[in-house]
Amino acid sequence: MAACEFIEKCPFFNDKLENKPVEIESMKDKYCKNNNLNCARYMVANSIGKEKMPPNLYPHEKETAYMVIAQG
Repeated sequence: MAACEFIEKCPFFNDKLENKPVEIESMKDKYCKNNNLNCARYMVANSIGKEKMPPNLYPHEKETAYMVIAQG
């Protein structure tokens, strides 16, 4: 799979989020460079728009993404 189309401007990928997890580089490989369909940020952006993205949502926080999407 190709890299995420949002990778250039993604605050997560570009280290702009607070409280970075230790495993951030492996998360970038897993979610940003290989399988963005499992990324919570990608799910929110594609479902309801980037403007509704929680500012500190990390790729592995899918449960939070589901709640954000449900609230629309």
